[in-house]
Amino acid sequence: MLETASGVDEVMRYSLLGEGKRLRPTLVFAAHEALNGRSPDGVAELAAAVEVVHAYSLVHDDLPCMDNDDLRRGRPTAHRAFDVPRATRAGYEMVALAARILARGLAALDLPPARRREIALELFRAAGAGGMIGGQALDLEAEAKALPIDALEEVHRRKTGALIAASCVIGGLSADGTASRVEALRAYGDAIGLAFQIADDVLDATATSDQLGKTAGKDAAHAKATFVTLLGVGAARVEAERLAAKAVDHLRDAGLVSPMLVELAHYIVTRPN
Repeated sequence: MLETASGVDEVMRYSLLGEGKRLRPTLVFAAHEALNGRSPDGVAELAAAVEVVHAYSLVHDDLPCMDNDDLRRGRPTAHRAFDVPRATRAGYEMVALAARILARGLAALDLPPARRREIALELFRAAGAGGMIGGQALDLEAEAKALPIDALEEVHRRKTGALIAASCVIGGLSADGTASRVEALRAYGDAIGLAFQIADDVLDATATSDQLGKTAGKDAAHAKATFVTLLGVGAARVEAERLAAKAVDHLRDAGLVSPMLVELAHYIVTRPN
């Protein structure tokens, strides 16, 4: 149960329980199953911790000092539904909540302490300066600037891709997978993470706000470099599909049979929102 001061718990519930794709926790489960993991209860809490970190990032990304967005998951963003101070505080509280959920899940897993530490480090490194937070900083710094494709990829491998890749790795680590198989899952996650962002850029340029459940055209409004502005819609779609196929090749090369992970790679580049 959420117990925080000044009504922040209400903001947290609003942010955590709204509709969403739940892609990252699904990847945790799918990667765990791909490596024949047998601890669904503990893994459910690891998956929940990943989703809480993702949800916190959306709350903070939407703030006026960041992307200044009004719509998320088909309804007002947290700071619009409540206010900026409570939304800001809720984001910080959600990081602590994720840590508590993660600790509970790790305690339920029959894994060596060193492997549990690996899982915890994977999540919070992906969320930190080398991942999500660092990518957001680079994204804000790049507004109204012309970025070459490699620099744009670096922004989004951190901002979007790091947590997606970490979801795959955490699922593999929770199954006590070998280093080579976990690294195959990381390579898969790296590829679909970038494919996800490219597909997002295409949707931002071609879909409506009603279709997306968030503000369409906001990249252009912020004068952001995107894969669409650099490649065009058609070439961006082709690149996303190439990366999705590359992700599946990483699984096949490692001898991993996972219809779910294959289907998720396809979904990422064909989804409507």
